[in-house]
Amino acid sequence: MKSFRHGQILKVIRSRVIATQDELARALRDNGVEATQVTLSRDIRELGLVKTTDGYRELTREPYNGQFASLASEFLRDVRQAQNQLVLKTAPGHASSVAVALDGEDRPEVVGTIAGDDTILVICPDTATAESLREQFVAMLEG
Repeated sequence: MKSFRHGQILKVIRSRVIATQDELARALRDNGVEATQVTLSRDIRELGLVKTTDGYRELTREPYNGQFASLASEFLRDVRQAQNQLVLKTAPGHASSVAVALDGEDRPEVVGTIAGDDTILVICPDTATAESLREQFVAMLEG
């Protein structure tokens, strides 16, 4: 429920100006989501929203500037393809940081990632895209 509520909050603030928590609560209620003021305060803090003269906004993230390539060259151990998916094996304990860096690059060929302790599942839109991406990742292993 929390992740759904967070998604609804982001949807609302991206689509219109919301200047107060009361306005946010009403907009969420209109979408079928009930939330108390205490819950909204916590959600706003967890989402990293800031109140501006134009209402609540998301803070912009710093660009990753090649962080994935650096982390991959250090921690990536193996790349395997299964149709439109790639399985990346990393050193133990490093899958999450590598996946966050990959997500931060906002690559159109990556639909999404799921990270465990030493494994990352990379979902691509199709098999050909996955194959091309696998070749890029293998080059990082060899380079």
